[in-house]
Amino acid sequence: MTIGKMFKSITPFVKPYKWLVVGTLVMTFIGSLAAQVNAVVLDWTVDKINALIPLGEGQWGEAIKILTLISGILLGKEVLSAVITFAQRYYGERMRILVSRDMAQAVIEKMLTFRVAFFTADNNEPGRLQTRIDRGVESLSNTVKNFFIDILPQFTSAILALILMYAANVYVGLVATCIVPIYFWITWRQAKKLKGWRVGMRNYREAKSHGIMNIIESITVIKSFNRERIEGDKQLDLQNRLTQNQMATRRLSYLFDGLKSFVEQVGTVLIIILTAYLVLSGFPGMSIGKIMYHVMLFSNVSAPIRQLHRIYDDMNDALIYAEGYFDILSGDSEVEASGSYRPAEVRGEFELKNVDFTYPNGTKALYDINMRIAPGKITALVGLSGAGKSTIVNLLDKFYTPDSGTITLDGVDLRDWDTQYLREHIGLVLQKNHIFDGSIEENIRYGKPDATQEEVIEAAKKAFLYDQVMALPNGFNTKATMLSGGQQQRVAIARMFIKNPPIIFLDEPTASLDAIATEQIKSSIDAIKRDRTVIIISHNISQIIDSEMTYALRSGRVEQSGNTEEVYRSGGIYKDIIDASARSLNIGKIADLLDDGEINRSVVVQDSFS
Repeated sequence: MTIGKMFKSITPFVKPYKWLVVGTLVMTFIGSLAAQVNAVVLDWTVDKINALIPLGEGQWGEAIKILTLISGILLGKEVLSAVITFAQRYYGERMRILVSRDMAQAVIEKMLTFRVAFFTADNNEPGRLQTRIDRGVESLSNTVKNFFIDILPQFTSAILALILMYAANVYVGLVATCIVPIYFWITWRQAKKLKGWRVGMRNYREAKSHGIMNIIESITVIKSFNRERIEGDKQLDLQNRLTQNQMATRRLSYLFDGLKSFVEQVGTVLIIILTAYLVLSGFPGMSIGKIMYHVMLFSNVSAPIRQLHRIYDDMNDALIYAEGYFDILSGDSEVEASGSYRPAEVRGEFELKNVDFTYPNGTKALYDINMRIAPGKITALVGLSGAGKSTIVNLLDKFYTPDSGTITLDGVDLRDWDTQYLREHIGLVLQKNHIFDGSIEENIRYGKPDATQEEVIEAAKKAFLYDQVMALPNGFNTKATMLSGGQQQRVAIARMFIKNPPIIFLDEPTASLDAIATEQIKSSIDAIKRDRTVIIISHNISQIIDSEMTYALRSGRVEQSGNTEEVYRSGGIYKDIIDASARSLNIGKIADLLDDGEINRSVVVQDSFS
């Protein structure tokens, strides 16, 4: 990212506000002219007063007229400058705010089009992305403001001052011109030296933001293990490295700043010496007033140079963060692929052939997967944690694309399906579902934005959430984030009910619920399962025992497949899981306990599996 590329990339965000740009340019030109008034007035005043000195005390009246005139001119100029400065700053800040808003919205809308793989890639953790976006928008919008408030006015003033110096005396103008490139060269060297440190600063800031977010999200675990000190030490180490980077950056900056101040003073001394020599030599057009005239004009020339290090620092910060920001904004390769196939009816028949898949972090999750998900049937994916069950669901929902092999839905390659249309026909309930900041009603309606109040209530009843919601002081207007984990899971299930899709993916849908709630929800889920394509992942026997097709996975491979009874009797991982689940439930003792008078053993065992 170069300065030229950065400004080219910012231009589309500034174009909608052309009237602000024009107004700022007009104010800039007027302000730059006003900035030269002091030098012109001082030149004229010194020469006029100097001419009165040989005439003696009788010239006080004339002197008072001169002083009154210049006082009026200078005070009027200050009033005009105050108005112009206000207008420049207002227009510049207004432009910064509007551009900042547009840039933030643009990157959010862009990220919403990205495939899930982008968000799981290394260095794209939430805290890092947030810092990258926030700092990028802030630094780039500030660059727009600085350009119109600092850079453009000061450099316009400097150019006008140089023109006036050349008009008065070419030699003095040349001396002033020679100082400028030296100063620019020093500033360029400073930026080049600091670039590596600034990149490191960005990485440290992103890591710091991610670390703080991680602490907030994990505070319960941290406190339960009494690991406050360990987490504090981790952040201290990061803070120390950030501090060392900052100190090294400041040290180098101050060395270059001192050198630039010295060069500026050398320029001022040369201007004084040269103009004094020309006056004493009787050079045409040179007078005592011209000494002050050229010194003040050179001050206008060096004013932006004095600010150059700060402007360049801000510019280089913007370059560092602009790179991260525009990498996201131009990440067309990360945009989620979508076909155009939108059939009138979705049957729900999936078929996976020779599918391999590797996550963005390099972890291979699936090896040569072959399976058929029958339409209108219940298919269970069973296996130990990490076997690849959830990965298959992610592939079927087009969150990821396979490395090799094909996935079809109703005989059509999944890549050819319109992604939004596909997901409109899929209901997904996860083990941990996200609850948005909003009311319970808003969260349920997320499954169907145009749902009526009656539909929301019916979905809540199916999820056995209605009575609990109505017991709350604010009912459906209660903030959903205030609910318990089990209640939030019911909200997620209610979303699925209100969406009412032909295909349902259930990934540990009752993991956060108690036994009674699980039984209630199971009845509702059983009702919605009818005549739909259902894929269920669960470690709960009751959730998978009535499936019509079972695939048992181990380490990313299909180890067994068939109906529940066939797979169980063939032994292997599925039998191991069922037997272990039965033992963990202590079914024998439960049966003995209830055999004493409530229910016979066979019914108990059957109920235990349902």
